[in-house]
Amino acid sequence: MLVDVVPVGDVPARVKREASAGLRAVYDCDVTVHEPQPIPDGAFDANRNQYRAEDFIELASRIGSGEKNIAVTPKDLFYRKRNYVFGLAYLDGNGSVVSTYRLQTSSDGGFSERNSEDIFDDRVRKEIVHEIGHTFGLEHCDNKRCVMNFSPTVREVDMKEQNLCGTCQRQIL
Repeated sequence: MLVDVVPVGDVPARVKREASAGLRAVYDCDVTVHEPQPIPDGAFDANRNQYRAEDFIELASRIGSGEKNIAVTPKDLFYRKRNYVFGLAYLDGNGSVVSTYRLQTSSDGGFSERNSEDIFDDRVRKEIVHEIGHTFGLEHCDNKRCVMNFSPTVREVDMKEQNLCGTCQRQIL
């Protein structure tokens, strides 16, 4: 299985490394990092001052070279009526997206006893693993520790682990 990480916009090398490491650790897959891509035309919604997540998924699906492809962007994303999303994927699809915009650690309600760079790295890995999980057909999990647990705030992202619980793991084997 090959997963292609597609940087969209100015994505730091550290984010690409963390995305790759998280995918390899949890899914034991091959990972490539695509050439950086520009923000998709028409993705910006001036009324919201945010970007449509679907446009980034479409870009990753179209240009990614993997069986699964995930766009990674520093832009603030939304989906439909939600105020924001950390990421988005379609169940059993081949494209997905993660935004690092709201995973930053400045006074966000997350854990503060750890180094902010380590916390940010953990969040990136968890969200990448979560969104690719959806492309494998995994839905949100009720286990609060499972990476597939729905986490609408960074505090909830911080509380879950980077790994799949046993139930979710068995679904994709």
